[in-house]
Amino acid sequence: MEIKSYKEVISHLNKENRQKHLLLGNGFSMAYDSNIFSYNAFSEFISSTENTLLKKLFNIINTSNFELIMKQLDIFYQIAKDIAEDEKLAIRIEEAHNYLKESLVDAISALHPEQVFKIPKEKSVQCAKFLKEFLDTDGHIFTTNYDLLLYWVLLSNQEQLSNIVDGFGRANVDYDEYMEDFDPDEGELVWGPYQLDQHVHYVHGALHIFDSGVSIEKEVYDGDYLLTNIKKRIDNKDYPVFVTAGDGKDKLEHILHNPYLNFCYKKLSSISGSLVTFGFNFGEYDKHIINAINKANKQEIKNKLWSIYIGVYSDKDKDHIEKIKSKFKCKVNLFDAKTVNPWGN
Repeated sequence: MEIKSYKEVISHLNKENRQKHLLLGNGFSMAYDSNIFSYNAFSEFISSTENTLLKKLFNIINTSNFELIMKQLDIFYQIAKDIAEDEKLAIRIEEAHNYLKESLVDAISALHPEQVFKIPKEKSVQCAKFLKEFLDTDGHIFTTNYDLLLYWVLLSNQEQLSNIVDGFGRANVDYDEYMEDFDPDEGELVWGPYQLDQHVHYVHGALHIFDSGVSIEKEVYDGDYLLTNIKKRIDNKDYPVFVTAGDGKDKLEHILHNPYLNFCYKKLSSISGSLVTFGFNFGEYDKHIINAINKANKQEIKNKLWSIYIGVYSDKDKDHIEKIKSKFKCKVNLFDAKTVNPWGN
């Protein structure tokens, strides 16, 4: 399969006047700083845990793949509960599962750049140019990342970008009505007011998105450090919306039970034109993403997704996509991810 440059892909799609969308994976964050946003960095942070059961589990499984670890915990829990009928062990495993999820949030918080202005301006501006190619042409941006990098870039470059609507707006807490220009001090930022105009979608949730049980809320940058506010919520055992565990089926089940995640997933399932991916490797736990892409391809001709352009970094990545390309219903194309340079490094 031919590997094009990113510039060639964009030039072709613009020439064809094809609506284009962007799907970001962990490679987008690693391109900013691989020392912070790699799974190994998270693993090293959590390896200092005092939870003895998790320590033993890390040693047994010997992996930094959190999804795999949490999947194993689910299996161990069912074995302890249904086969061994050891209720005490099942409870310990369930506690370890919850502890690991909480630790992932803590790890992201601790390793994260402190606030938006810690990202050098030139990097932020360069990334905005990368995103602008999609947002300014009515495209949608989807990300499976939990971190705040995308959020911060959008916040810092609002004047240069259009269609950065993420669906959140102020709610009138007294009358439970949504209002366009509401006083920030008189209502939470909740999801709903602008969902019909939403173009930015956190498919797996993110560090700044919370489920209060009544509404989906977004922690807003209010002049104070954004992470400071998020950590306060975490300290109060109010954890962000995250899809972290299980295979594609488990992830989809989690997504469908959350109104915000469900909306984002359905939007991915209904895009038209072409989808460009960057830093997303379509691993064994991403079947639900492929299914969403295939649903978009099954739409009526005038609205269907015709093609996908997948960024690859190496021959290994290329070979992987070659092996799984039959799983996609739309046409699969490859481009060299190293030619993107979203942060101007």
